[in-house]
Amino acid sequence: MKEIDIYTDGACSGNPGPGGWGVVLLYQGNRKELSGYQPETTNNRMELFAAIQGLSALKESCIVNLYSDSSYLINAFEKGWLDNWQRNGWKTSTKSPVENQDLWKLLLMHTRRHEVRFCKVKGHSTNDLNNRCDELATGAIKAGQP
Repeated sequence: MKEIDIYTDGACSGNPGPGGWGVVLLYQGNRKELSGYQPETTNNRMELFAAIQGLSALKESCIVNLYSDSSYLINAFEKGWLDNWQRNGWKTSTKSPVENQDLWKLLLMHTRRHEVRFCKVKGHSTNDLNNRCDELATGAIKAGQP
């Protein structure tokens, strides 16, 4: 299987408010950038949507290193939150419905196609590719607003 690096970031101007997402895909020296805008959303939704868009851009099953500065995204996989939510009928430990279920379910569908390793990066720091994803996400917000 091909090994791909995917960097993702989401942004929101206000929370909720207009949002954007950015993705950088890397494979054997090739680079592809993706971004988009949603008029009314949250930062967490944009973080999830960026990961979904990155994974959905892959045409075949791959080994994926997915980099994100979102603890919400990374911890859901790395700390078993998603497993618990599914086991509990999409309820949190406090028995309230899990937020963003639609995106979590879509993301799970995409992660089942690939071998995905989730990697936490520090946001707004020295990681050039994470910073580029942030530029793409915030640029999409600016371009999408009237």
